[in-house]
Amino acid sequence: MPYKQIQRTAAAFCFALETGMRAGEIVALTAENVFWERRFVHLPHTKNGLARDVPLSPHALEILKQVSLAHDNKRIFGISSTNLDALFRKLKKQIGIENLHFHDTRREALMRLAKIYSPLELAKISGHKDLRILLNIYYAPTAEELAEKMC
Repeated sequence: MPYKQIQRTAAAFCFALETGMRAGEIVALTAENVFWERRFVHLPHTKNGLARDVPLSPHALEILKQVSLAHDNKRIFGISSTNLDALFRKLKKQIGIENLHFHDTRREALMRLAKIYSPLELAKISGHKDLRILLNIYYAPTAEELAEKMC
């Protein structure tokens, strides 16, 4: 396996955990859609057909910087969806993980982000049109977490 492609796969996985972006959105990301100073990426083409902007955490920015410096490709991560999927599956098999899918990063990221952002803000980040999905699946604070906000 080409070492650089493995590194890009790992970087895409970590980036997905930080942003909640889909694999296809990550591999399609180009330099012109990264707004470094303003700390967001613009996604002109998404699954639901609407463009959206995704804020970047300091860690997500660091991942982007490292990956973008590693090659001169037009696309930031320099890996295709097909290669990302194949390498992710191969790496999972090598380390003995069965029940993990790249898409699981989206759920994990959105659940983490739901602790920071309101459902409306989270919908802007995730691109969900139906807030019921966010409320039923991702935005699930415990009674204890809600009580802490009252202090």
